[in-house]
Amino acid sequence: MIDITLIDEPWQDVEDGTEALVEEWLVKEGDAVIEGQILASVVLVKANFEVLAPAAGVIDKILVAAESTFARGAPIAQMRSPA
Repeated sequence: MIDITLIDEPWQDVEDGTEALVEEWLVKEGDAVIEGQILASVVLVKANFEVLAPAAGVIDKILVAAESTFARGAPIAQMRSPA
């Protein structure tokens, strides 16, 4: 299982305890994805970021729903390698 998170770079100058918001999911559970595919749009301190697939696989579970927040390093979804 591969955890999907927002990369560390956007968090570098953000105050501890700040959360990001999943604005929109562009995939759903069970979707096959390719490495680098945009999975979700995330807002962090008034800036938008894209969450990309770290590898090819299948979205197994979305852990953070659209319009919900998450903390730095928290997985927002999980994927598995293609069968």
